[in-house]
Amino acid sequence: MPYRPSSPYAPRRRPRLTRRGRRAVLAGALLALAAAIAVPLLLLLPRDRPAIPPPTLLVPEGRRAAQVYEAVDRALALPDGAAREAAATPAAALGLPAAAGGNPEGYLFPATYPLPEGTTAEGLLRYMVATAARHFGTPAIAEAARAQGLDPYQALIVASIAQAEADTPDDMARVARVVHNRLARDMPLQMDSTLNYALGRSTVDTTLDDTRIDGPYNTYARTGLPPTPIGNPGDQAMTAALHPPAGDWLYFVTVAPGDTRFTADYATHQANVAEFNERRRQERTQ
Repeated sequence: MPYRPSSPYAPRRRPRLTRRGRRAVLAGALLALAAAIAVPLLLLLPRDRPAIPPPTLLVPEGRRAAQVYEAVDRALALPDGAAREAAATPAAALGLPAAAGGNPEGYLFPATYPLPEGTTAEGLLRYMVATAARHFGTPAIAEAARAQGLDPYQALIVASIAQAEADTPDDMARVARVVHNRLARDMPLQMDSTLNYALGRSTVDTTLDDTRIDGPYNTYARTGLPPTPIGNPGDQAMTAALHPPAGDWLYFVTVAPGDTRFTADYATHQANVAEFNERRRQERTQ
């Protein structure tokens, strides 16, 4: 039979692959697919991966130095008491002002501090003190303190009391006004927060025996400010201490969360205290 060219539309017979050939083709296709996926992924990866940020330590507003020392020990995995011991180094090592007398209380500024590798307790405390100096050691702070009849260290003490006694900036400012008013009248401050500091506790329940303890932080028995801050205040508390609102308040009590009542009338204050005591009695019996 003479040869006839096949029609261009006629199905052509394809050569059949052996089993080994099919495997080779499949393997090649998979390699090509893997390469096609891997190349874009490699292009997406940064050539220099960013460094992992160091851990941090948060020092909340109002924490006492003793609480800060414990937090530093935990954050740096140090033996108990290591930070306190570091704080006992000469004042110049931490950069404290002369008025502090070597006591960091009030100068361990509340903030979030990075803890890069190699951080030491002394270095971290020095950083906190330097941060406090940037916030509280300015000429503006000194001038505002003088306007209130205080030096900067006394202003820091007032700020620490306002921080301990109140939860909001407005209430801090009113507490500061009570402090200023009582100082002006040579009245004892009668602050539970200073007693709590002396007793190493935090409570809203102050007993008659508490008010009879002997010591410079008993502001029920002594007039004037306590000798040191009673915690580490933040900027809002310092603003309250230096710029309190006008008012004749001499008394205050927090009857319930969010309900702090200020008055210049002692009888009104006694009624507020009685309401507070009744609420506390009900809470204990529930």
